[in-house]
Amino acid sequence: MKKIIMLLFISLLTFLNAQDFIPWKTNIEKLSSMEKHVLIDKGTERAFSGKYVKTKEDGTYTCKVCGAALYKSSDKFDSHCGWPSFDDAIPGAIKETTDADGRRIEITCANCGAHMGHIFKGEGLTAKNVRHCVNSISLTFKKKNSTSKGLKKAYFAGGCFWGVEYYLEQIKGVKEVISGFMGGHVKNPGYDDVVKHKTGHLETVEVIYDPKEVSYETLAKMFFEIHDPTQTDGQGPDIGNQYLSAVFVNNNEERKVTNKLIKILESKGLKIATKVLDKTPFYSAEEYHQNHYKRKGGTPYCHSRVKRF
Repeated sequence: MKKIIMLLFISLLTFLNAQDFIPWKTNIEKLSSMEKHVLIDKGTERAFSGKYVKTKEDGTYTCKVCGAALYKSSDKFDSHCGWPSFDDAIPGAIKETTDADGRRIEITCANCGAHMGHIFKGEGLTAKNVRHCVNSISLTFKKKNSTSKGLKKAYFAGGCFWGVEYYLEQIKGVKEVISGFMGGHVKNPGYDDVVKHKTGHLETVEVIYDPKEVSYETLAKMFFEIHDPTQTDGQGPDIGNQYLSAVFVNNNEERKVTNKLIKILESKGLKIATKVLDKTPFYSAEEYHQNHYKRKGGTPYCHSRVKRF
């Protein structure tokens, strides 16, 4: 009798497991041979070859097989290991299983069991002391649509982005300010590369705002009042090309507004060094640069507001 019960139990488990895998078997059939090698056969893609190694955009990383949301971009960091790294996962999204050799811990999608990579603890790379080392090929990135519902974006470079972000995010109608880089010649630059003058980028903020609540001109006026637009070698004590003053415009209307404000300042005797440039690709800085003063406390050391209009 016990043997019969055991056989029935095993048959039931087999049936249930089969049902669990039905929803994503169709997706597996569409995978490339390399995707199957990683996701199904638990292989590993070559270091630094994945498309998401240096991705910094705001969004969510989902399972390539079943589409389950696994990681948020806010938990992604650059570990320099050659694979996308996260110090946390969406609660309940990832399953941890010790490898057969007992040496490493495999991470899989909790929903469908697809192989993601491995998890490492105790490395001291972030405050959470955890690194989810994930294959890019196991993921699909869904970028957050920050300009939905009529929101617009504006771009300003005025020295250290921490201070510019601090002041602009206080304006009513501004929904978010992101610190990052713009104006360079390298894709997906990292902070270390920018400060070493290897990319040509300026520290820039992306301002996401509601034009029904605040005008572009109001943002630009604040920008010219929270930094020194006459300084030619940086901003305050921060000297270097990455700290130069510039406004990156999306269109001719923004260019006209910016040039109008510059003429007003020049009529008051100021020799404006701020450049007005066409918008180029914007790259978000590492997560630890975002909302610096809000997280750390204090106020900007090289930015302060001076009424100029």
